[in-house]
Amino acid sequence: MKLHDDLHNYYEKIVLENIEERGLDHKYDEDVMADLCCTALNRLPARYIRYDVDMEFYLPTDERTDMEARVKEAVDYALAQIAKKKQFQP
Repeated sequence: MKLHDDLHNYYEKIVLENIEERGLDHKYDEDVMADLCCTALNRLPARYIRYDVDMEFYLPTDERTDMEARVKEAVDYALAQIAKKKQFQP
C-alpha cells in the first residue's frame, strides 16, 4: 500500500507559523532552523491530515488555541535547547 503524498503532520504548519511570527526564520541559519523544528515537533503529538483546509474548517476554536499554546511551549523549549548547545560548542 502506498501512502498518499499529501499526508502530513498538521503541527508542522503551526510550528512554522509560530517561527515566522517570531521572526526566527530570519535569525538563524538552515541548520539551526532544522534543529529548532525537529526539537519542537518531537515535543508535540502527531496530528496527521491530508488537507489543511479540512483541519482549519472542522477544528474547534478552543482546540486550535490549545494547539497553538502547545506549539509556543515546544518552540520555547527548542530555543532553550539551542541556546544551551551554543554555550557548550567550542
